[in-house]
Amino acid sequence: MSDNSWSEIDHSDIDPLASLLVDLYDPEAEEEEFRSDFFKGMEGRRGKAAMMLSIIWGSVITLHLIPWGYGLIVVFAGLLALSASRFIFAKPNRDPEPVSEDALATAPTVSILVAAKNEETVIAQLAQSLCNLDYPTDRYEVWLIDDNSTDNTPAILKQLSQQYPQLHFVCRSSGATGGKSGALNQVLPLTKGELIAVFDADAKVPKDILRRVTPLFREENMGAVQVRKTIANADENFWTKGQNAEMALDSYFQQQRIVTGGIGELRGNGQFARRSALKSCGGWNEGTITDDLDLTIRLHLDNWNIGFLQHPAVEEEGVTTAVSLWHQRSRWAEGGYQRYLDYWRLLTSNRLGWVKSIDLFSFIIIQYILPTAAIPDTLMSIIFSRPPVLMPLSALLFTLTFWAMLTGLNRTQDQKNKFFSLLINLKDTLRGIIYMLHWLLVMSSTTARMSVRKKRLKWVKTSHVGSLVK
Repeated sequence: MSDNSWSEIDHSDIDPLASLLVDLYDPEAEEEEFRSDFFKGMEGRRGKAAMMLSIIWGSVITLHLIPWGYGLIVVFAGLLALSASRFIFAKPNRDPEPVSEDALATAPTVSILVAAKNEETVIAQLAQSLCNLDYPTDRYEVWLIDDNSTDNTPAILKQLSQQYPQLHFVCRSSGATGGKSGALNQVLPLTKGELIAVFDADAKVPKDILRRVTPLFREENMGAVQVRKTIANADENFWTKGQNAEMALDSYFQQQRIVTGGIGELRGNGQFARRSALKSCGGWNEGTITDDLDLTIRLHLDNWNIGFLQHPAVEEEGVTTAVSLWHQRSRWAEGGYQRYLDYWRLLTSNRLGWVKSIDLFSFIIIQYILPTAAIPDTLMSIIFSRPPVLMPLSALLFTLTFWAMLTGLNRTQDQKNKFFSLLINLKDTLRGIIYMLHWLLVMSSTTARMSVRKKRLKWVKTSHVGSLVK
């Protein structure tokens, strides 16, 4: 060993403080440990859920028992209202101009992925639309993944792959695991695109979608983009009309959260991700039932942003019965709740930064804690014969939801007659608010079930009718 090497070692011995700091803080080791923790928090979900349920119930009961409990909620609701006012008056970002004809030759390459299981009614229509997008065929590819279907889906995909040169067909074996996440992870190494797009089999994709989305990735820290979703069969019945209003509500929250520095979220169908961002996060999580919500958290924890494209929207089929809606939303609720249980240590360490952390915890309160707390609050109100202690928060939530849904509907529609459109949207909003009450039952029952029994992870299949949707 050279004399210079020994000299460097002697120097560190002379400065014990510097040596100690190096031992205590190694950036590379810390980053490696952080990434290794991404999928390690999934153990003990039932215990975590039980603890959270106990904290929520215990807190509500305590608020009823202490004399200043209602006043504490009033103060907290006032602080949230001040935050909400900033949220409401923020002007949303405008969608960027689409890629011009001259710039198409150097536009980002895109790999489109679709995982399908028993989708013979809709898969051909989707494949044909994806293979005829307004984008150079040498700059995008389509990967259709059959996840061990028992209908004619594999035969349809095989035939279409021979018709379109940019279409690739992969058939998973009967022993393949991981559901949708496993299907996407299996194909990802085979793809070549700088951007990875994911659509559901029932999606109706606008022809210019790639030209509209790719400009958002000009920002270096843009890890993913979610396209606004809407319901293709919205006029069918009460449930589909409610889902359409819910999509408008979600689009409003997406826009406002992003423009105020908060959390943008992925919604599965119509999501785009930068390949390097996916790689840094370890791909899709095969241990969750909502891959999009899980990936959302990991992207933000890894210091990526998620954007939102308002126009054009991707259409999808809405479920048409209360039973189907219950099963679908129970899965969404469980998957959404799982991510907070899985990554709680990373989230509470303020790795997101103060703005995103405050935004995230505000929506945890609105979407998950308040619905769960409604049961003990109602019971204690009956016992003590007085109004619910959480009434100020509930009133704030109702007001914010009403405003957000109405504004979301106004933003998503072509308002040639503004007064007439406002009346229609008011009616749709009132119906949507009634429809959204199902979330109280879904969330409270889901958090209770997660606390007492372990759910077997599976990719829940939603039936699609295809040609029946106008």
